[in-house]
This record gives sequence, structure tokens and C-alpha cells, in this order.
Amino acid sequence: MSRWMNPLTDNMNETLIKILIASLLSVVPAFFWGYIFYMKQPEKKSVAAKVFLSGSLSVGTILLYKYLWQFFPWINAFLYANSFKDDIIGFSNFMLIPLDIVITFMLVGIIEEVTKFFAVTIIHEKQLSSITDCIEFFIIAALGFAFTENSIYFYNIMMSRGTENLLMPFIFRSLFSTFAHVMFSGICGYYYGLAHFAGPLLEEKSNLVRWSIIGWIGKLFGYKKPLLISQEKLIQGIVIASILHAFFNILLEMNWTFLLVPFLALGFILLSSLFENKLVDKEYVLEDGATA
Repeated sequence: MSRWMNPLTDNMNETLIKILIASLLSVVPAFFWGYIFYMKQPEKKSVAAKVFLSGSLSVGTILLYKYLWQFFPWINAFLYANSFKDDIIGFSNFMLIPLDIVITFMLVGIIEEVTKFFAVTIIHEKQLSSITDCIEFFIIAALGFAFTENSIYFYNIMMSRGTENLLMPFIFRSLFSTFAHVMFSGICGYYYGLAHFAGPLLEEKSNLVRWSIIGWIGKLFGYKKPLLISQEKLIQGIVIASILHAFFNILLEMNWTFLLVPFLALGFILLSSLFENKLVDKEYVLEDGATA
């Protein structure tokens, strides 16, 4: 029995060691980017930890979705994208992109951004007193999501290519992929804040940019203006974050990595500027039961 148990035990120990290594490596970018943005707007540590955990566990919904494909193939939305693989979109020979890639990564963006969005909804509305709070908690949820995603990614590399091949993926995902999640979610958090505080912002007659089609729908169905703007801003946040997410993935897929630095640099400048905006830093007190 011991002759059979030793190899099994060795394999389990090796697996556990690789999981530990992957997790420790994933802590580094989460702490690095977390420190940079957490210091801009420190939040209650217990709440921040809960949001981080919620974000890290939210990856499970995506894994479950992929697992169910083998039992229910029709729920795999990416199969439908494959039917467009022969269609090309673009403006020149340089910018030609297969349509299935655009659809696939748009779906990936929507799924991941919606998943991170719901990771933040565990926070009670009383714990959000400003738009900055919303941005901060969305960033924390994104870091939790990136932590789990990086852990899985690093583990798979060690299993398939060996630990010695971790350096470049670690650098890339630490500097680029993790911050990309922070950027997408931070922008989504800004719009979530506009939605959450739509009522007070309207009372102050803040200049909220609106989509005309949403206003038309609201008039058609008789929705109240604060609720209408709230839903509009939620949709805007998810759509914009998903588009940016898809664009990032397309750059990687098409090997246009030279565009990543300016793209993410602009994102860092934009996200940092949001924390300096007087509108987002202003605190509001919502009445019990008030909605965005």
C-alpha cells in the first residue's frame, strides 16, 4: 500500500506547492496596485476585505459557466461567435480583424465586467457616501478577481510549461493585465457612483451626460427621472467597461502589444484624474430606502 501511496502523496504535495506559489505570486500585483489606489481613498479595512473576497470568488461563476458547456452546449455563447470567423471588419490592411474575435472578446468583456459588478453589490448602500467610494470598491473587487484569475493562470503555466517559464507571464500580468482589470472596473465604478447618487446629483442640477434613446424610453414608459438616469448610468458603465475590456483583449489577440502601453497609460491618467474630481469626492447622505 505504501508503494502506491508515496507517488500519490508526492503528486498532491507538488500540486499544493504550485498552488501556493501561484497564490503568492498573485498577491504581488494585487498588493502593488491595491496600495496605489487604496491610498487615494482609504476605506474601512473589514469592508474592503469583504469586497476583495467577493471579487476573488466571483471568478467561480465564470468557471461554473464554462463547466456547464459540456452538459448544455447551447449555453456556450462563444460557439455562435465562431459562425462569423470568415467575416472581416476594419479600415485598412493593418486594422483588419476577424469579426468572431470582436464578438468573442466583447462577450468576455461583458461576462467579466458584469461578474465584477455584482461582486460589489454586497456592500450596503450606507457604506457608500461618495462616488469615490464606488470607484474604490470596484477597484478592490477587480483586484480580487485578478488575484484568482492570475493564480489559475500561473498554476496552469507551471503545470504545462514548468515553473521556470513563469517570469515573463508574471511581469506581464502584474503590470498590464491586473491594472487593466483595475481600469475597467474603476471606470465602471464611476458610472455606478453616478447611478447611486443620481437623485442628489439631479437636485444639484449636475451636468449628467445622457443617452437620448434612454430618455425616449423613459418618457414612453413613464419612468421617474432619477430612476431612469440611474439605470442609464449603470448600463453606460458596464457597456464602456466591456468595450475597453474587449479592446484590450483584441490588442493581445492581434499581437498589437505596442499599443498596450499608451492605452493603459491613458487609462491610468483617466482613473487618477477621477479621484481628483471635486464631483466624485463630494459626500452624500441617502435617505433609508433611497435608490440611485
